[in-house]
Amino acid sequence: MAMLYQAVYRRASFLWCRLHSTYVRKMRYLFELKEDDGLCRQAQNSGTFYLFHNLFPFLQKVGSKHLAPQISASELKRILKKFKQNKQKLEDSVLIGCSDECMAYFALDLGSLEKMDIESELKGSFTELWKAFFQLDGKDASLLSLAQALLRWHDTHKYCSKTGQPTQKNLAGSKRVCHTNGIIYYPQMSPVVITLVSDGSRCLLARQASFPQGMYSALAGFCDVGETLEETVRREVAEEVGLEVKSMWYSASQHWPFPNSSLMIACHATVWPQQNEIRVNKLELEAATWFSLEEVVEALRREPRPLKQEDGRFSLWLPPKWAIAHQLIQEWVKQQSNMPA
Repeated sequence: MAMLYQAVYRRASFLWCRLHSTYVRKMRYLFELKEDDGLCRQAQNSGTFYLFHNLFPFLQKVGSKHLAPQISASELKRILKKFKQNKQKLEDSVLIGCSDECMAYFALDLGSLEKMDIESELKGSFTELWKAFFQLDGKDASLLSLAQALLRWHDTHKYCSKTGQPTQKNLAGSKRVCHTNGIIYYPQMSPVVITLVSDGSRCLLARQASFPQGMYSALAGFCDVGETLEETVRREVAEEVGLEVKSMWYSASQHWPFPNSSLMIACHATVWPQQNEIRVNKLELEAATWFSLEEVVEALRREPRPLKQEDGRFSLWLPPKWAIAHQLIQEWVKQQSNMPA
């Protein structure tokens, strides 16, 4: 009876979705895959896969571009068979989306296999995600960001925090269950504010020691428990650069996989022009500097890579185009360019 109900439900859902937009159809389909392991297993056998090796995504260079190839289920089964892996390994994958035609996308980590063998077989390389972000377009980068976050979460949540017993993921990877006590665990994100500070004519950009040489970005920090968004912005700006926020406003948000899985909440903030002396917190940042409109515009025109100048310093370069920090900087440039002289 239950199987009959599921079949009727899927048929009714399919007919309902045909009458609605592509987006609605996709969201309903993804919901069903997360709730129905049988349906998800079918999707795995006809879908495509993004591959990882110990959380490094697989990329191929095609001409001057880098792409994150989608490997078909049949091709992946061939590869697994060649390297003496059971095709059941497909069930270790996680669902990360689908096409407009409802072809499911999955991500699978092949960290148990020899990296060089897979790279040779597929004629590509596994690349650190941060470096991949500067080589890919927004669509691929966004999917790889989601994929790595989910794969990492499953790798670090294999046991129940209450019972210590193993947890089991559903086929789509949208949750894990402790069957000892029925607790369900869902992937979580940590809220982070990323703030572009301005004093009216300049914007403040900062860098951490881990950044590539010459790269600067907006200020960012995790929200503390009990804080509002506004309180986090004010505190982070005060902590990191010793400035007091005069006003702030929200811009947009973006998933960001670093350090684990973050929800970047992007804001603009202004400080008083008469109180703009930067006092860098060296425990948080390596450096922070005011940049003029001309300097920022010039950096936007350059390729995002280290460029050493004659005096030994590196030219300013900015986060990748699809990153929300880049969007904040572009918004500030547009605002400044539209201001009356």
